[in-house]
Amino acid sequence: MKKSDFYSFFRKIPKAELHLHIEAVISIETICRFYARRNPELDEASVKKEISRLFKYKDLNGFIQAYLKVQDLYDSVDDFDCIFEDLKNYIVRNGIAYAEVFAAPSAFIKKGFNFSDMVANYQKNIRKIKEEIGVDIRILIDVSRTFGAENSEKNLQLLLSNRIPEIIGIGLGGSEQKGPAKLFGNVFEKARKNGLFTVAHAGEDVGPESVWDSIQILHASRIGHGISSIQDSALVETLAKQKIPLEICPTSNVFTKRFVKRLSDHPARTLFLKGVAVTINTDDPLFFNVELLDEYWNAYSKMDFTKTELKQVILNSFNFSFLPDNEKARFCEAVENAWQEQQEQ
Repeated sequence: MKKSDFYSFFRKIPKAELHLHIEAVISIETICRFYARRNPELDEASVKKEISRLFKYKDLNGFIQAYLKVQDLYDSVDDFDCIFEDLKNYIVRNGIAYAEVFAAPSAFIKKGFNFSDMVANYQKNIRKIKEEIGVDIRILIDVSRTFGAENSEKNLQLLLSNRIPEIIGIGLGGSEQKGPAKLFGNVFEKARKNGLFTVAHAGEDVGPESVWDSIQILHASRIGHGISSIQDSALVETLAKQKIPLEICPTSNVFTKRFVKRLSDHPARTLFLKGVAVTINTDDPLFFNVELLDEYWNAYSKMDFTKTELKQVILNSFNFSFLPDNEKARFCEAVENAWQEQQEQ
């Protein structure tokens, strides 16, 4: 398919995104507004120049530092209204019918934001988006390796004290090298005992041992990235047999250059063909200058996925979400119907 035809076709197919950091869906326009507010003496050109410097990172730790600097531009909980508006626009542009997004509260709490106020804002904006475009969003709270195990426990306790239906679980993100999964076993166990879903970034910047720990110690339901799994045939077999899905983020993986330096070398399709449940996601759209439709195009044009295989990847995105089974079935039927309609045109 030509690129324009591909985008037109896949935009009309309902999709779920399962690995998306809400703070990274922020638009450049929103960042510039936040920065100008903080630096009123700067003109528009100077603001754009300063913002451009934020995105000159070369590795995962540099990216994390840039991520934290962007978070520092938030002045109040009300600023999340802008982020959810950017998220809504992103969802519409990419034909997303359901999303499970990470929210990382640690840096904001350290700035003095009240977690209860943040949760109230999340709920208000999620319900607003549902009313405006009919799309459900659910949140996974990042308990973050970056700030250590004690902080992750604090985040969990804050979550348990502020339960709302829109927050469905926790995720372990941050620096994989600095915070091994094995340090967070107790937090994940407590989360599950309290009815929360659990997911973990692993195999993004560390070898397959990190994925093993996320499965055997954290008992994570999904693995974010997981691309180093390809190095261990027993691990690949386990992922396939136990139906533990991978939240693949191709452009993000190429950026880190830890295991993949080119999209054409990405192991996603090999993992898919070996029976692993692969989903395609963006991770951080702003920071990697990529959106969900772009990643599907990358999978098709550079990673050798066929069009039919991508339909299965889309079905995976619903089937391995945390939706109730009847909702999964409803969305999968909608995918099949939309696919048939597009084929007939």
